Amino acid sequence: MINKEDVLRATSNGLDVFKYYIPFEFRLGKNFKNPFYEDTVASCNVYFDRHNSCFKIKDFGNTDYSGDCFAFVAKLNELDVKQNFFQVLQIINRDLSLHLEKGKKNRYNANAIKPKKVISSKHKSMDINLTSNTYSPPKEEKQFTIKEKPFSEGELLYWKQYGIAEKLLKKFEVKSLYQYNSQNNENKAFSITSTPQEPMFGYQRNGYIKLYRPNSKIRFMYGGQLPDNYCFGMKQLPNRGDILFLTGGEKDVMSLTARGFYALCFNSETSMIPPEIIEVLSLRFKHIILLYDVDKAGIEASLKHQKMLAQYSLKRLELPLSGSKSEKDISDYFKLGNGDDDLKKLILILLKSIYQNSLVMLNSCEVDFSNPPLISENIVTINSVPLGTQGNILCVTGGEGTGKSNYAGAILAGTLSVEDYIPDTLGLDIEPNKLNKAVLLYDTEQSENQLYKNVGSILRRANVKEKPDSFKAFYLTAMSRKERLLSIQNSMDYYYHLFNGIHIVVIDGIADLIRSANDEIESIAIVEELYRLAGIYRTCILCVLHFVPNSIKLRGHLGSELQRKSAAILAIETDTNPAISVVKALKVRDGSPLDVPIMQFAWDKQKAMHVYLGEKTPKEKNKRKENELLAMAKDIFSITKQITYNDLVLRIVDYMDISERTAKSYIKFMREHNIIVKNPHSIDHFIIP
Repeated sequence: MINKEDVLRATSNGLDVFKYYIPFEFRLGKNFKNPFYEDTVASCNVYFDRHNSCFKIKDFGNTDYSGDCFAFVAKLNELDVKQNFFQVLQIINRDLSLHLEKGKKNRYNANAIKPKKVISSKHKSMDINLTSNTYSPPKEEKQFTIKEKPFSEGELLYWKQYGIAEKLLKKFEVKSLYQYNSQNNENKAFSITSTPQEPMFGYQRNGYIKLYRPNSKIRFMYGGQLPDNYCFGMKQLPNRGDILFLTGGEKDVMSLTARGFYALCFNSETSMIPPEIIEVLSLRFKHIILLYDVDKAGIEASLKHQKMLAQYSLKRLELPLSGSKSEKDISDYFKLGNGDDDLKKLILILLKSIYQNSLVMLNSCEVDFSNPPLISENIVTINSVPLGTQGNILCVTGGEGTGKSNYAGAILAGTLSVEDYIPDTLGLDIEPNKLNKAVLLYDTEQSENQLYKNVGSILRRANVKEKPDSFKAFYLTAMSRKERLLSIQNSMDYYYHLFNGIHIVVIDGIADLIRSANDEIESIAIVEELYRLAGIYRTCILCVLHFVPNSIKLRGHLGSELQRKSAAILAIETDTNPAISVVKALKVRDGSPLDVPIMQFAWDKQKAMHVYLGEKTPKEKNKRKENELLAMAKDIFSITKQITYNDLVLRIVDYMDISERTAKSYIKFMREHNIIVKNPHSIDHFIIP
């Protein structure tokens, strides 16, 4: 009968076994890439274990392959080395032609030419060509059939302890199985039937299935051809989000989803994570966090993945668990009574450690009402915006002294108002910050004293005596332009988690975040970044642009990019009476800007603030519409003398960034007011008379 000692004696203490199965020459103690999976880092080596007097293999990339020659062969053949030890001995005896079952001791010659052979790993068989040191997956796959059944009460109770309801199981297409039929490695048919004591679930996709048997010795089994890029939870992810967790298993993914988080997993913690998938996900999510088991294997795997995918800035979060069998993953964390708020606290601690330097820098610039600065000149500058929606940018623009900062201050006052007091918001309807989310003001032009004054005016307008903790105002004049943007990005992320959301963000002086407002590359980059942040945090970002608008268009590359990306643009100008400011819409995404009423406001000495004076008359509004459409027509027809109707529609759409329907209504208005007429020599074309 074959025994362990005979095999070791016949194979140089196991060294010849490794030389046989590893399809290339290796040096003892020298790292190489494991050929039995898609290994990318040379972190595997064969060495002599003096304590056990045998050779072993150590794989730092996938510890499943580590061990002596018997564990190694068991792994390659998908066997349990303890339960199937005799079978492992037979495989080694057969493959190396040791003839130990006949009592012979023909020692295997490792230097002899080795025949082509087929061995199998956990997920796939590999046909190894020893002359080229390459392998390719075979076409065979394990055929299987399943019999489904409804979830029993006991099975639903099992999932319920992790917060997973039947509706969520259906969302992730998890099946309750009555029976599973397939073949083993020797092509012998076998069947598994679930019982109340040993339930069986299936994660089935096109052509394959992964079995999950939580109470069985062998918890996972596979049928069909499991793809190399197996990924669970991708289908259920949104197009864009804040945090995405990478977990160790399907149960963890669903447990997180049940509590409002986004998550996905690959086949196991040791499975290779495809960089191309992470690259796509990094564009959709602000943070990708590795949330693996806190046992030794899980910690090693998460550290390895973080290092290998360093270019995507993956983060790691270790749960405060013991690491024992019943306390090691996020499902166990929730099962022990922890909730989504507890996990959010851990996330906040992680983010605080990441943004420590930025927060220290910002804290030194935060307005401190307990230690007011010296009183200085009373200068009004503040940002705010109307017509803004979640996930979009709102732009307020105008020349020097038109009251842009006061207008923004009125909007901020509206967010801080309480139920029993309605502040004057200069004709706008402002949604109060009822959920006490973060309200953030970044000023790139004002000094500490000036911003302190302006914030005081906002609080007075809102009839609020003490500044709410969720209202943060920062002066960024002391920072470089690069530091300003980085501080805004990092602090938005931190305060979003600290206050469970951001109600509104005001950036007073967006042009001071880049070197030049006429630099096309910088202008596109800053506006796209702000638009991305607005989407991630589902907030409105109000940008104050100190430009003088050219009719219904903004000047410069920064102005053009804001005009294209903003949901609305409001321009503030001085009226014929210089004491009065008027607000005109340059763009309204879901309507016609020229149909928006012209609002008026002016300074009230008695109240020491700007007050709303109402709307301009319809006659004045139509006159403004006529003048600005005339200016637009002159611009368009300056390039060509005549334009067809369809071409004119497209040019107006491009010029004003409006819908075709609105553009057609403008053409009708221009014809009625003789701004354009049909060419008498070509009735299909229009000209300016």
